[in-house]
Amino acid sequence: MATNSDSIAIGETQTGISVPDPVDLPTLKGSVSPEEWEIRCNLAAVYRLVAMYGWDDMVFTHVSARLPDEGGKERFLLNPYGVFFEEVTATSLIVVDIDGALVRETPYLCNAAGFTIHSALHMARDDIHCVLHLHSPFGVAVAAQKGGLKRYTQLALGVHDDLAYHDYEGIALDLTERDRLIKDLGNHCFMLLKNHGTLTTGTNCATAFMRMYFLERACEAQIYAQSGNQEPLEESPEMAAKVLQQNAPAFMQGLGDALAWPGLLRKLNRTLPGYDV
Repeated sequence: MATNSDSIAIGETQTGISVPDPVDLPTLKGSVSPEEWEIRCNLAAVYRLVAMYGWDDMVFTHVSARLPDEGGKERFLLNPYGVFFEEVTATSLIVVDIDGALVRETPYLCNAAGFTIHSALHMARDDIHCVLHLHSPFGVAVAAQKGGLKRYTQLALGVHDDLAYHDYEGIALDLTERDRLIKDLGNHCFMLLKNHGTLTTGTNCATAFMRMYFLERACEAQIYAQSGNQEPLEESPEMAAKVLQQNAPAFMQGLGDALAWPGLLRKLNRTLPGYDV
């Protein structure tokens, strides 16, 4: 059974599935390391911010974060399958291995197939600690255009030359696609999955979210620019290279994330609180 999103791959077809309300879970705070708890809180915040900005796709797509190795084994946090992004809490996040298999007891299901894209990028680069993948309307619209992201706006110029592309291969069920994703991403931090959606990476959750904010806004601006009765003005490749360098501090760990992330958390606490439980 598949959807227009990344798949519903939970093993054998199941009936009578029960998805607990995250607010009913006893908190994991104090039961996990302080470092893990901080990553959990930041990742849960990303999920809720995605919902707050209207980029979510019900229970489909993922944001993943790398946890500190435990016994030499890589572990990652992922959203519990069946929980809406606006409901995700630090405690409800599930722990999976590089193949998307559950490695810690949880009352939730795991969409292992949906982790295919994320696992590929986490495996490829040690600097990738967080991966966002979305199916937002504007992001998908630009991903469906033959020319991809154009150099129409300052937002686009700030990411254009750091943007990779990956051809559509259907719903991400085939693990062999991981090698092609890795090759296509290369050293880039942004990606358009053609006919599919947007993707960003970061050394932490805040940086990955900042990159997605810029990419999503660039896609939105492009669609608006193309909706008028005049051909949009496209800047030169030289200008894209210049603005990429000028914009780089926005994504530097300890600079761009330190400026915007605290404010985003304050906004989240005012409008959609409860992620950090």
